[in-house]
Amino acid sequence: MRELGISEEAVEEVLFVAKRMDDKGLVNSFAGNISTKRDGKIYITPTGQNKGMLTPEKIAVINEDGERIWGMKETSEIIMHSMAYDICEENGWDVGGVVHSHSKVLTAFSMACRDIETEALPEMMGNFHKIPCAPYGAPGTKYILTMAEPYLAEGYRIVLLGNHGSLAVGKTVEDAMNIVEASEAIAEQILITNYILGGEKKLDALEVARFYEIYKENRAKRVK
Repeated sequence: MRELGISEEAVEEVLFVAKRMDDKGLVNSFAGNISTKRDGKIYITPTGQNKGMLTPEKIAVINEDGERIWGMKETSEIIMHSMAYDICEENGWDVGGVVHSHSKVLTAFSMACRDIETEALPEMMGNFHKIPCAPYGAPGTKYILTMAEPYLAEGYRIVLLGNHGSLAVGKTVEDAMNIVEASEAIAEQILITNYILGGEKKLDALEVARFYEIYKENRAKRVK
């Protein structure tokens, strides 16, 4: 690995996140993928493999020319991951990890093509503002992320992909994982409140505006 310039640390980071997300039911053998970018190389989960049973030699490493130099065949969503890094870099966002998840509640919202938003939960407003849903784009093609590009360019850390789960970006792949975990929990709370309990009790307009300003401050801190 070292003679190829491959970072063992980066491989271990992907393995750790893959195992944790599998344990939490956020990915499975056929859905979801995880990557980190280090020194121009993308370390990404392989296609069709159980995320909880991956080993170092299975993690695909893709060089700057798009060639696999290590591991098993990479997921077909490598296009989406590569585009996510490029979009964020071009817009000044410090991103070193990408997680594509098919978690239950986030995916349900994506299948309904609905944004996730609330004016009743401070943690949602201050950390995410909202989780927008981009129109459908065919999986395994550039179009899946073309539709989401405006949101990533604007600085959203997670976006729903119409009919196809979610995509989160973070300073590290662990950061991206944490965003997915938090978003899934929030999405479940909003689902229960609005569709089972009959609706949320919104905060007053001044509080909503205050948390939106907090969100903008948090977003500004992520610029390189």
